[in-house]
Amino acid sequence: MTALTLSTAAAPGLRADAIVIGVAKGAKGPVVAPGADAVDNAYDGKLAGVLETLGASGAEGELTKLPAPAGFKAPLVVAVGLGAVPEKDAGYDAEALRKAAGVAARALAGSKKAAFALPLEGPDAVGAIGEGVLLGAYAFDTYKDSGKDAKAKNGNAPLAEAALLGGKPRDAAHKAAVARAVAVSEELNRSRDLINMPPNDLTPQAFAAVAQDAAKEHGLKVQVLDDKALTKGGYGGILGVGGGSAATPRLVKLTYTHPNAEKHLAFVGKGITYDSGGISLKPAGHNETMKCDMSGAAAVFAAVVAAARLGLEVNVTGWLALAENMPSGSAVRPGDVLRMYSGKTVEVLNTDAEGRLVLADALWAASLEKPDAIVDVATLTGAMMLALGSRTFGVMANDDAFRSAVYEAAEEVGEPAWPMPLPEHLRKGMDSTVADIANMGERMGGGLVAGLFLKEFVGEGITWAHLDIAGPAFNEGGAFGYTPKGGTGSAVRTLVRLAELTAAGDLG
Repeated sequence: MTALTLSTAAAPGLRADAIVIGVAKGAKGPVVAPGADAVDNAYDGKLAGVLETLGASGAEGELTKLPAPAGFKAPLVVAVGLGAVPEKDAGYDAEALRKAAGVAARALAGSKKAAFALPLEGPDAVGAIGEGVLLGAYAFDTYKDSGKDAKAKNGNAPLAEAALLGGKPRDAAHKAAVARAVAVSEELNRSRDLINMPPNDLTPQAFAAVAQDAAKEHGLKVQVLDDKALTKGGYGGILGVGGGSAATPRLVKLTYTHPNAEKHLAFVGKGITYDSGGISLKPAGHNETMKCDMSGAAAVFAAVVAAARLGLEVNVTGWLALAENMPSGSAVRPGDVLRMYSGKTVEVLNTDAEGRLVLADALWAASLEKPDAIVDVATLTGAMMLALGSRTFGVMANDDAFRSAVYEAAEEVGEPAWPMPLPEHLRKGMDSTVADIANMGERMGGGLVAGLFLKEFVGEGITWAHLDIAGPAFNEGGAFGYTPKGGTGSAVRTLVRLAELTAAGDLG
């Protein structure tokens, strides 16, 4: 991953491939943002006019390249848009800095070093710019044939080093901000790697092995239940979904504990390593990206490891419900009844509504430990994509205050989210004549129906939230901001922030 450093060096004398500056959108044209004073001075204070001549406006995500002025050791200036100029006395929004840094880092692929002279007004800005650089520079090249040298020549290798100008290497708050950015970004990028891996390599067993390796590396406890242990334990949901595949299912429990912790969070992730739809086979055109159906488990895995790396004073348990949903002679059928780990029975009306089945078992397992709160993460429903689009995830909960807290945490870290209701009248549509509940209900409001189903498997009195990340988990369009094409790592930063708030006693 890109090396991240703090630097007090002046931009003109710094040896680098490029100097990155910010430009904002003013009422009368582009405005050079703070941090770029030395560059602007070298243009005799006319840099904004030069950029406007080149077509720059300062709009968010806009990028303009121009030759560095005489006397600079870097040959290139990269001006990246920050959006509207902040109101008087207000600094630049952390997300604007994060996105700008990501755009620049991605544009500088193939470069050895870049100096980021963006507005750096304190530790929060250091962290935001650092995250933007590290997430924007991400590339998944595991399956590319060309070697590192060839990629560098083709400009495909990630930016090797980023120096944050104006950062204070000896300042404890600045150093802590960089350390946090590195820990969170490295684990988020690892979740992206998992999401992007082809399903023939990332089976439930292979995913479990990755978790075991990470647990050993970071001092976590890990427990892996294989198909035999799941059968003995009565995990009918996970076994039912995974029964049609030669790759047998797993339930992985990752545990991070801190000696001073007073609270316990449980994170539960849907980990369908490939979703064909099962007997209720998906139509053509809907299968190609279904390797991403384990994005929830990837997010939970990354968040637990990040919490450990940050040493947060909170106990965090991650549950990864891993299975491959395939059609075969042993696959669960529409009309089958499964007895879940909780003891409840579920009539399966559609085998492509499988995520809620594996989550139900994991939610009940998490509930038995009586955590202070449970948050599950899942690429659960196409209905949520229809409701909120491809960049926003839905937040449902059995407690309005907790739902608001989760939403606010997501917004704080730059992950678009929206609070959604759980209307009780939709529960009736899941009534079954042969079982306690059916896995399908009314078609309209399908994302909310799925949330109501999951609610049935949360232990009594336990605060719970459900994040449906079906839209933002996998980006099928072009890269934007610090978000690449493919796996995004959606919800990782929200979960980490929830853990931080809980550790600080700010989450109830």
